[in-house]
Amino acid sequence: MRKRHRSTRALLGSLLLVAAGAGALGAGPAAAAPSAAAPTPLGRVVPAPASVTPGSTPYEITARTRIRVDERSADARRIGGYLAGLLRPATGYPLPVTDTAAGDGIRLEVSEQDTELGAEGYRLTSDGRSVTVVAHEAAGLFHGVQTLRQQLPAKVEADSPQPGPWLVAGGTVEDTPRYAWRGAMLDVSRHFFTVEQVKRYIDQLALYKVNKLHLHLSDDQGWRIAVDSWPKLAEYGGSTQVGGGAGGHYTKAQYKDIVRYASDRYLEVVPEIDMPGHTNAALASYADLNCDGVAPPLYTGTNVGFSSLCVNKEVTYDFVDDVIRELAAITPGKYLHIGGDEAHSTSHADYVKFMERVQPIVAKYGKTVVGWHQLTGATPAAGALAQYWGLDRTSDAEKAQVANAAKNGTGIILSPADRTYLDMQYTKDTPLGLHWAGYVEAQRSYDWDPANYLPGAPSSAIRGVEAPMWSETLSTSAHLDYMAFPRLPGVAELGWSPAATHDWNTYKARLAEQAPRWEALGIGYYRSPQVPWPAS
Repeated sequence: MRKRHRSTRALLGSLLLVAAGAGALGAGPAAAAPSAAAPTPLGRVVPAPASVTPGSTPYEITARTRIRVDERSADARRIGGYLAGLLRPATGYPLPVTDTAAGDGIRLEVSEQDTELGAEGYRLTSDGRSVTVVAHEAAGLFHGVQTLRQQLPAKVEADSPQPGPWLVAGGTVEDTPRYAWRGAMLDVSRHFFTVEQVKRYIDQLALYKVNKLHLHLSDDQGWRIAVDSWPKLAEYGGSTQVGGGAGGHYTKAQYKDIVRYASDRYLEVVPEIDMPGHTNAALASYADLNCDGVAPPLYTGTNVGFSSLCVNKEVTYDFVDDVIRELAAITPGKYLHIGGDEAHSTSHADYVKFMERVQPIVAKYGKTVVGWHQLTGATPAAGALAQYWGLDRTSDAEKAQVANAAKNGTGIILSPADRTYLDMQYTKDTPLGLHWAGYVEAQRSYDWDPANYLPGAPSSAIRGVEAPMWSETLSTSAHLDYMAFPRLPGVAELGWSPAATHDWNTYKARLAEQAPRWEALGIGYYRSPQVPWPAS
């Protein structure tokens, strides 16, 4: 049975109580909801498709509809089952998944011939007889299903039968992503989130064609992944969190479960072990990792920059080798993130020495290095990616350092904190989040172009975008919902949609139309006054 991973009414209610009286939920301008009997105009989805050719006759899903897949494609059959699981509760229809050849119904096809669609593109064609989604690879077929899902009324997300009709507007959508890296980071170290909470977030990311889940697994406040060769990391280092709560960690089996769940939704998990700073949980667990051989106490505050692995001890690199070896073995994806930010307690010379030792260890276990952009202060390994989190006010020298690395072949993931950090407050009245990077409203989060954001960096070096969610003030799924929505879909659109579609005025109308879908999914969102939300 498919798990829906919705927030509970109790969680949503608690968030509303926090926000009550401060106007934090926003009483944005209202827009008239489209007629329930009219199909959503073709392509009026998020992210915006690359090409839309409207047609005349819509397709209607009825009790007779079948989901037809090629019997030779296990991927198409599995995605067909996923689609059926999405549609059955609200429509009440059986929607059998069948390999019976016919020209009607919902047809899902992985085609070796359609190479122009690439690894993640798709073509959706709707007429009075059928809806067909064609892709060159399975990921594209899954993304096409998300577009089909958004073309249907928002009430299709409900858990119980709803009245139709279930119309898909006629025409053709042909769509490929702008960037290969469209990520979201979830910090499970400051506050721990359970496997079910992470899966719920994965489902939300999949709806908007996000394809990377960056898990921040270690920090000063908690170590969240079991390491057999260093068991106290999780058992002791993972025993607390910000504010002194119980914390927690993932067993290897639980981590593999998250990885599988993400993979089934075509998200690649990118695990992060932050080093040499942000390491107090590790230092507290093993005294030998400290230069003075004395373990500090566990830390439950929110300061940064005070901890460091001992760069000149050989045991440090035994530790790093073991952790990376074990984590790489349970991570099928290509990348492993080694952090590298805010290492204020490590001298520059020691930082460079550390990165020279650690990056080859990542390669030794078959992974590609990702690091925060401070990695460019050392020498990034060949093929490494640097994740830029600077602000508009970041110094020209620091921006130039990253741009020079980009010119020399380092790929750049853009996560400017004053644009994409989902934990930043929307306004001074937002009941959750921080504002060290400024207040980040919906328009500011969306209204920038990754291709020309970082001065001096060639556009060819930009691999994509990522929206981090740091959790100093966030501890429930309702908190994640409120901070991610409406900003997350905008960052996802920056990563997927062509630059030519980028326009705040048209985007905010499409964004507003997502609200009934979030409500059907149980997502409690921030009603930004910048967005013309439908009347409640």
